[in-house]
Parts: sequence; C-alpha cells; structure tokens
Amino acid sequence: MVKSRRLLKFVGIRVVSVAFSVVIAILLTIVIANLGGKVDEIVKAEAEFYIWDAINRNPALRSLSEEERANLAKQFIENELRARGLDKPFAVRIFIYLKDALSLNLGRSMHITSNSGSRQVRIIIGERIPPTVLLFTTANLLIFFIELFGGLYLSRKYGSLLDKLIIALAPLSSMPGWFYGIFMILIFAAWLCILPWGGMVDAPPPQDPLMYALSVLKHMVLPMISWLIAYVPIGIYNMRTFFLMFSTEEYVEYARVRGVPGRIIERRYILRPTLPPIVTNFVLVLISSWMGAIVTESIFNWPGLGKLLYTAINPANPDPPVVIGVVTIYAYLLGVSVIALDIAYALIDPRIRVEGLGG
Repeated sequence: MVKSRRLLKFVGIRVVSVAFSVVIAILLTIVIANLGGKVDEIVKAEAEFYIWDAINRNPALRSLSEEERANLAKQFIENELRARGLDKPFAVRIFIYLKDALSLNLGRSMHITSNSGSRQVRIIIGERIPPTVLLFTTANLLIFFIELFGGLYLSRKYGSLLDKLIIALAPLSSMPGWFYGIFMILIFAAWLCILPWGGMVDAPPPQDPLMYALSVLKHMVLPMISWLIAYVPIGIYNMRTFFLMFSTEEYVEYARVRGVPGRIIERRYILRPTLPPIVTNFVLVLISSWMGAIVTESIFNWPGLGKLLYTAINPANPDPPVVIGVVTIYAYLLGVSVIALDIAYALIDPRIRVEGLGG
C-alpha cells in the first residue's frame, strides 16, 4: 500500500512537471508564431481590406453615401474581428489561443488547405501525420536494430578489421540525413534514373492496392538510405562502446569465471541491463524525428508534418495556426511518451523506484 502511494505520488509529480513544460512550450510558440501580435495586425488589415472591397463592389450599396458605407464597413469589421477574437488585446488573446490549443481546438489555417480543401488545422495535420509516421518509424526501426545487433557483434570483435572500419566511417554521421539525400537524388534519380526523386507515390496513383504499396515503398528508398548513411555508423559505434563498458562490470566478469556461456552473458548480463536506456533513447529519437525532419521531407517532397511545418513558417506567407497546431501535437506526444517511460521505469527498475519515490 505504501509503495502504491509512493508510486502514485511519483506519477503525479511527473505529470504536473511535464504538463507545465508542455504549457510553457505552447505558450512560447504562440508568442513567436504570432511575432508578438504582428500577424494578428496583418489579419485585421486583410479583414478590413476584403470588407471594404466587398462593399465597394456590391451594386446594391453604391447608392449609399460615403458616411453610410463607412458606418456599414465599421459594423462589418467589428463583427468580423469579434468573431475571430481579434477585438481583444494581444495579451488576452494569447491565453485564448493557449486554451484552444490545449483543448486541441486548433481553429482554421490562414492559407494552407488539406487535400480535401478544408482549412481546419486538425484535418490538415491529421492528413500529414501518417506519411511522417510511416517513413520515419520505418527508418528509425531499421536504424535501431542495425545499431543494436551491429554494436553487440562489434563488442565481441573489438580491434577487428570490421571494428576499425566502423570507427573510420563514424565521421559520416557528422552530417545530417538530408545532406546525403541531395547526393542520393543526384545519383539515383537524376543520373541513373532508377528511383523517384521525391513525393510519396507515383502520379497518377496506382489503383491496385499492392501496386500502390510498392509505389510508396519505392519512394521511401532514397530518404531511408540517406538516414541510414547518416546515423548508422555513429550509432553502431556508440552501441559497441556502450556494450564494451558493461562487459567489464564485476558481475559480468564473475559470470565468465563461473563458466556461463558467452551468448547467455550477452543476453542476460549485458543486453538486458542496457535495454531500458537504449529503448528510452529510441522512443525519444523516434518522436523527435516526426518533427525534426523538416529539411528531409522538404528535399524529398514528402507530404508529412515536417514539410507542413516548413510551409507554415515561411516568412513570406506564415500560417501561425498551423505552426501552433503542429507544435501542440508534438508536445503532447513527447509529454505522454516521457510520462509512460517514467512509469515503466518506476515499475520495472527497483533502483529507479527507490530513488524516484524517496524510499
């Protein structure tokens, strides 16, 4: 009973801490995306322009005097600004925007539309999430398993030719995936013409489901290869170093002295204790890739969240509601993942449970 109370207290503290971080992140995004209220002033000016233009173009209103048309325009403008919540000071509107964002009432975009023509931010983001999850979840899973088993294998082959080769290739990871993406496009799309340079599916899209899936897979090849080149060498090197450090622990040496087979030592005494931090890193990297792949998606014209965010932050034509919506979704995903990992650690690892709960 006491442990359950401590666990609930620990979870409660973590939930409050993460929730506070999410609120602050969204609040800062609202202020930055609105350029301190300048975007709202632009929206006000556009509303006034379109209302005046509509009044001047309406033949039924041309008989009105200049003063009557001005009063009518003023009334329409006030109603429009009130409907959009722009009649209040920016300091007040910030918290209105914050309440809407936290409740996922993301409103309407300024100019970006969904594939169906909708300007509802929730629908726009909902269309972009599946392509991003498909591409970067697949890429990160491949990278994770290659790093994990590659690092474990190299930890057994310390000093071998392959080990030295991986160390030599590790500097490749000093460049991001999109950098290699440019070369992949030049080689395989522009020069050899064997793979598409971008997009998610052929145009027009194949009607047969199997052919459609193969088309999507073909378009995923170049961005995934780019990420493999950028992140696998350093990942294998890090895993190999990590496993080598654990292989020198006293309990591992004791197991060797007792004659425990090498495979069992690797699985039970090296791999199992290291999995929690490895899995934590993988989950956080995976979620970060859903937002951090802006340049990669833009280069490959992949219709995901990254490309959407790139379009929304374009200084020439920004779309603050979309920026706020994307950041809100990301903040919620990251917050839920952190809390879930903390709870899993508290339940599984006794050391974390004792330290975290003050026991």
